[in-house]
Amino acid sequence: MDQTVTHPRDNAGKAKTEAARTPPDAAGDKPGQKLDDENYPAYSMGRAAEILGVTPAFLRSLGAAKLIEPQRSEGGHRRYSRYQLRLAARARELVDQGTALEAACRIIILEDQLTEALRINAELRRRG
Repeated sequence: MDQTVTHPRDNAGKAKTEAARTPPDAAGDKPGQKLDDENYPAYSMGRAAEILGVTPAFLRSLGAAKLIEPQRSEGGHRRYSRYQLRLAARARELVDQGTALEAACRIIILEDQLTEALRINAELRRRG
């Protein structure tokens, strides 16, 4: 039985990365704005693995577990965002503590959903 879990940021992250691929003039972006976008796919698999101190196979396993789905370059290479690197770092932390990969991914997804729900709740309270 396949239970696909959806991140609350999946659609927002995809929209942001699509916007990041649009030329600056067309999107009305200022130069360097992509550097501030935590969802911009700035890191190659090799660089991401190096930053996190993991193997590329570990990053691929996070994709297989549906924790992170990297963007692809025009040449088909995986590209990771800072947000995805944070999720991968948390996964490594949990796995290093002895948590099974699938369980670690589920924990991270639930933590991320809770953070997003709390952010929305706080925003609604400020408006109300």
